[in-house]
Amino acid sequence: MKPSRHISPWHWLLISIGCVLILVFLLTVIGKIHISGDSVINGKKVAIVKVAGPIFNSDKIIKELDDIKERKDVVAVVLRVNSPGGGIAPSQEIYMKIKDLNETKPVVTSMGDVAASGGYYIALGSHTIVANPGTVTGSIGVIVNYPVVTELMEKVGVDVETIKSGDLKDAGSPTREVTDEDLNYFNDVVMNLHHQFVRVVAISRGLDKEVVEELADGRVYTGEQSLELGLIDTLGTFDDAIRLAGELGGIEGKPKTVEPKRRKPSLIDWLFGDKIQEVRNQFSIPRFEYRWR
Repeated sequence: MKPSRHISPWHWLLISIGCVLILVFLLTVIGKIHISGDSVINGKKVAIVKVAGPIFNSDKIIKELDDIKERKDVVAVVLRVNSPGGGIAPSQEIYMKIKDLNETKPVVTSMGDVAASGGYYIALGSHTIVANPGTVTGSIGVIVNYPVVTELMEKVGVDVETIKSGDLKDAGSPTREVTDEDLNYFNDVVMNLHHQFVRVVAISRGLDKEVVEELADGRVYTGEQSLELGLIDTLGTFDDAIRLAGELGGIEGKPKTVEPKRRKPSLIDWLFGDKIQEVRNQFSIPRFEYRWR
């Protein structure tokens, strides 16, 4: 029978000292990582959030903005916009989220090729709007259209019966002719949404409502024209916007940047996810949009 082996008090002491040293080392590393409240990886940064293509859904952008708001290492944000606009509610949701984020972290919008209609709307929530001289922006207005296929249905011998609770319940249906009542109804909705857009531009840009109404006939403007009209703050490149955001965030020198990680769409996404939803949205009837056609 083998004798039992006992650990001496000296061994316990050495083990305890080793554990303490390891703990001190870990606390030192963690302390360096969180120094000054920054979650490092090498200090303060500017986050880049990109809005590209038509705006059909706001969920992903809002999630990115919420995550950025919680990051201690991010002190400023550049919103890079390359969009002709899109759905009204998604544009308004992104605008409100940017406006809220701008209260704690300065947001600089950098306009690319196109930042029109809803693409311009979301920029209004930022601290500063930067555009290239040749950027296409503006297009302040609302559009709605839908197909009418009554003649085609007659040719192929298809008829649709509709039972409705009110005359306007099926307004916008492609299966019946458009009436004057339909046009007046949709015009009222369009103008209400248009006035919402005008009001946000006037407040955000510090312009008289009457001035904005003159500009808001749906036309687009170049970056140079927009600067003269007061629709943007300055001309510059994407790099200029990053530098400005860094300065607003108190970063000295060239800012380090970080972008939210985006998962590449899979085949399932294309078949059943965002991509097919985008196609549906384009052909939904009717669809009111802050969008440059």
